[in-house]
Amino acid sequence: MNSMTLKSIKLLLEINFYIAVFLLLAGCVLSVSDSYSIFEFNEDLYGALDNNLRIIMIYLAMTEVAILIYCTFRNNFQIMIPVGFFLLMMIISMRLYGEINDIAIDENFSPFFLYTGLSHLLYGAMLRIERKMTNKHQ
Repeated sequence: MNSMTLKSIKLLLEINFYIAVFLLLAGCVLSVSDSYSIFEFNEDLYGALDNNLRIIMIYLAMTEVAILIYCTFRNNFQIMIPVGFFLLMMIISMRLYGEINDIAIDENFSPFFLYTGLSHLLYGAMLRIERKMTNKHQ
């Protein structure tokens, strides 16, 4: 591949990553509100258990912000690889949470975590490959 194609791919992955971060933060923060949430929390039917999901989403947003601040200060976003795996694991975790507690989990969680997880994973992997190639040429 020529350098122009690689730069274009890098730019697309970076833009996609920041869109995924925005979506993750917005989705998590908006989970607090019944009227603005992109997920369905049937609080009337399941009570406190659905409130636990809301709290999990707020913790997820706070964790994402903390990791982004850390990465910015270190100028190293390769940690997004394990963050991406964690977000992908949330798909299974949410389904398991629903089965254990016998509550219906909104189907929108799976594509939400699939997109955000893959975006984080690909962005971190791209930066890792780029760093290895840079070190190899020095």
